[in-house]
Amino acid sequence: MKEKDARGDDAESSEITMIGASISRWTMSYFAMAIAWLFVALALMVAGVGFPAADVAAPDTLVLAHVVCIGWLSLAMCGALFQFVPVLVAKPLFSEKWALPALGLLTAGLASLLAGFLALGGRLPAWLWLLPLGAVLLIAGFGLIVVDLGLTAWLRPVGPARFVLVGLASLCVTVAFGAVFAFALVGWAGSTGQSLLAGGVPLHAIAGLGGWLTLTAMGVSYRLLSMFMLSPDVDDRKSGTTLMAGALAIAVTVVGGVLAVELFAGMDVVLSIAAVLGLATAALYGRDVCAIFRARKRRQLELNTRMATLSFASLAGTALLGAALVVTGDFAAHVGAFAFLAVFGWLSGLVLAKLYKIVAFLTWLETYGPVMGRTPTPRVQDLVAERRASKWFVIYYAGVWTGTLMLLVGQPWGFRAAAMAMTAGVIGVVREVIRTRQLADVANPLRLPGGARAPHLLFARN
Repeated sequence: MKEKDARGDDAESSEITMIGASISRWTMSYFAMAIAWLFVALALMVAGVGFPAADVAAPDTLVLAHVVCIGWLSLAMCGALFQFVPVLVAKPLFSEKWALPALGLLTAGLASLLAGFLALGGRLPAWLWLLPLGAVLLIAGFGLIVVDLGLTAWLRPVGPARFVLVGLASLCVTVAFGAVFAFALVGWAGSTGQSLLAGGVPLHAIAGLGGWLTLTAMGVSYRLLSMFMLSPDVDDRKSGTTLMAGALAIAVTVVGGVLAVELFAGMDVVLSIAAVLGLATAALYGRDVCAIFRARKRRQLELNTRMATLSFASLAGTALLGAALVVTGDFAAHVGAFAFLAVFGWLSGLVLAKLYKIVAFLTWLETYGPVMGRTPTPRVQDLVAERRASKWFVIYYAGVWTGTLMLLVGQPWGFRAAAMAMTAGVIGVVREVIRTRQLADVANPLRLPGGARAPHLLFARN
């Protein structure tokens, strides 16, 4: 067995107490599907499909953006929320049975939407009806998830659960905008829909990336960081201030932006106010994360936490880059680089880092939780090989930061090379996650003690 740290046993006992023994059956399925879509996105970037080879608003770029935001990030986020929202509120999930149908609807809806974008770009026959069909399927899938998670979190909306509720509300706004756009592209949304399509795309993007994905990621990260570092939870008043700034930024964007579109007014003032509030949210979140690190009892940081710090650095870099581009008047010209760093440095980096730990922890609970106390069992850390895995995360982040630089200096081939490096890093991380799920790094005497069952790769056994 690997050498234990001084606080190893106490730390893992505390983690088990905090998370409980309840395991979401379909979380691994969501993670697997999300990773599959991530590989699709990386393949598209390596092949030069979408931005920067095409315009930001081109159909190919829309394909890439929705593969990343719905297929990769949203599915991974939903899978994590099915496991951790019950932990946040200390209540069982409202309905475990809705998770798998929702995954099917989201997968079918995304496939239909992407086919519609390809038809819009002339890569498929002109079957534009696939766009509203995809929108309806996505509404149904996300609707099941919002109701399921929303009713669960609403039972006890305290601490990080409030971030999830605001994130789910932002998801509803994002999906509503997307549905209007899908219907408008085939001429089924009237003049109002056409107006929103012409001027509302930034609102759709901000509600999705800033509200749904970022605020939800912040809320979940509060709990995961505290749990895995044995740190007290952030004071509710401080996290509440962070949430208020973030929620206000989204509200100003959506309400002010819609009014500006309807009144045929410019959105510069609205977006400027939202940007200031967004910067304040990032700064307040950074304050909260620093407080968690300072108060931790686990002094030796695990790999997932060390790599999460690189995603926090990417968030800070995103904020500074955005501010610099606005000051220099180059934001519109480099919005792709800004979005790339936010999506792959901050959000994707954090998801990959936490997915590495979550899979190990849930695998441990599923395999060894039922026999704990009756027979010797390994630690959670015995399921992973951090030294071997660390290089893949470093390669991934180096690729992201290099890719951002290549976009800023206008070097598409350099960007594609960086995307190749990112792909290599993700392949390495995913290989480590699969090995964890297969118990490949657990010493033989403890791998499957009496009464323990090997986990299934794609779902949790009942």
